[in-house]
Amino acid sequence: MDCLQIITRHKGSLCGQFFLFTIWLSSFQDVVGLLTLVEYSHVSSTTELAKPPNTDLFEPIEISPAVFPHLPSPTESFPPMYPSFPATYEPVLTGKCPVNFSAISSILNKTASDCSLPLASLVGNVICCPQFSSLLHIFQGYYSTNSDKLVLQDGMANDCFSDIISILASRGANSTIPTICSVKSSNLTGGSCPIKDVSTFEKTVNTSKLLEACSTVDPLKECCRPVCRPAIMDAAVQISVRHSVMSDNKNILGETSHVDVLNDCKGVVSSWLSRKLSSDAANTTFRILSACKVNKVCPLNFSQPTDVIKACRNIAAPSPSCCSSLNTYIAGIQKQMLITNRQAIMCATMFGSMLQKGGVMTNIYELCDVDLKDFSLQAYGQQGCLLRSLPADVDFDNSTGFSFTCDLSDNIAAPWPSSTSISSLSLCAPEMSLPALPTSQTSGNSGCDGGRLKFLVSIFLFFVLSTLLC
Repeated sequence: MDCLQIITRHKGSLCGQFFLFTIWLSSFQDVVGLLTLVEYSHVSSTTELAKPPNTDLFEPIEISPAVFPHLPSPTESFPPMYPSFPATYEPVLTGKCPVNFSAISSILNKTASDCSLPLASLVGNVICCPQFSSLLHIFQGYYSTNSDKLVLQDGMANDCFSDIISILASRGANSTIPTICSVKSSNLTGGSCPIKDVSTFEKTVNTSKLLEACSTVDPLKECCRPVCRPAIMDAAVQISVRHSVMSDNKNILGETSHVDVLNDCKGVVSSWLSRKLSSDAANTTFRILSACKVNKVCPLNFSQPTDVIKACRNIAAPSPSCCSSLNTYIAGIQKQMLITNRQAIMCATMFGSMLQKGGVMTNIYELCDVDLKDFSLQAYGQQGCLLRSLPADVDFDNSTGFSFTCDLSDNIAAPWPSSTSISSLSLCAPEMSLPALPTSQTSGNSGCDGGRLKFLVSIFLFFVLSTLLC
């Protein structure tokens, strides 16, 4: 039996009439939107910083902005929601990519689910783009199993990339994934990396050490005490340095920065790993590495909080005008995207530092009851959702459609930064970990714990519809 079932109905005049018409149009079916509490699993210091953030740490990751409405009335109830199901069809392929895609069907399905049409832009930074990147590495490795090449030629890359997107779209994924994730077919070519064939790669790199470091990655240690990441970097450095003694490529470094060469070579290293690991093992490794990366930065865009600074600069006690201005500003942030619990800590610290630089020295997070979850997209009934910092996926069920899991559903206070936090904050430090979750007063009932929530995508789609029409 589910811990909680919520069946709600909207009684507003204009919006209510529209939704009643929608329900009538759907054969008078009364479908229940479920909000299911599932068992909480403590998130330890899994995706944490290896080094203190520098001045450009908080620049947003390159991803198209997701506009997601914030309902103005948290007390209003809503009508039953219908599950979201992928629209599937037979893809039209180029016929020029010599790959048996059925061999990597499970990874394609996972990517299609993680990048589903209604959610891709909302979870792009944390779920969709990391999984899509992993898929491309795995595809490169699979493609190269019958040849000595670790990458694709330009023309073949274009055709295969096009087929991959077509297959994903046919399985319910958003067809604009390349734009959302800033990925091109050239990502399959190895770019400016000088070594792209298996034999030369294996003569240059200590492959035994590389495979040992990355065949099984510990999600609890990799982000703070990395093993696989430095092994990949070492291999990339080795094959990029070899370029300088290759006479037939002597002008490449003059045209491309060393950073670009290293990045391209890291892709080649990932392709080699994909050849050696099973697709599931490779996917797990790449997703953990991506989680370490995305949790180092706050992906949100913060405009200058001029009104908040003006209203809150000289207060020392709760102020209605200050809290109103702060809540209005945060409501705009909440329209951007879903973020992880660790990203929320980074975002709260970043925004607090912006306020401090403007002269707001009082902890207005505490005065105005600002929580970590307030920095992420708001879900059902104004419930903030923070995704897990561990690699997560969008789940698909034949009965309920798409859903995803949220952590930190309790009211964890947003941390107000110290004066030196921007230069010294490190989630890897023993003293800096996620705040302890409060014990729920009802945690002993029905064997449920309030630490994790699973939300149905249909609830989110309702928000978009209601804001556009009301």
